[in-house]
Amino acid sequence: MKRAVTTGVSFGLASGTITTLGLIVGLHAGTHSRLAVVGGILTIAVADALSDALGMHVAEESRADRTSRQIWLATFATFVTKFFMALSFLVPILVLELGNAIVLSVVWGFSIITLLSWALARAQRVSPWKVIGEHLLIAAVVVATTHLLGDWLATIYAGS
Repeated sequence: MKRAVTTGVSFGLASGTITTLGLIVGLHAGTHSRLAVVGGILTIAVADALSDALGMHVAEESRADRTSRQIWLATFATFVTKFFMALSFLVPILVLELGNAIVLSVVWGFSIITLLSWALARAQRVSPWKVIGEHLLIAAVVVATTHLLGDWLATIYAGS
């Protein structure tokens, strides 16, 4: 049972952090709109958390060694973790100037990825620096790519 919950929480934390971070960076770069960023976060918190929970459910069902209880625990843990992880990004967006909130969100997201990576490496008894570096590199690629995509879309639709 613990493994099912750990699977869902780990997936929810990673996906909730990376997806939400990419979304808010891209939306900010493309629109500079607090409303767009807040709407995006709320959409991720609901639709993407449900979608990922279903994905986890199906993935766990595909494994013959999982009980129905383990499958539902992983599903629930994924949804709850991703939902609240995504919502955590609302705090800086709602209370700070938008540009500063985006910077703080990146710091928050990278901190979560670092802590999760450290915990995973420790559980697997491997060097945490390699795991942390790998996961932060992926996060940085997501942030940079979505920022560039937002900038590009802003230039295309600037006259609209």
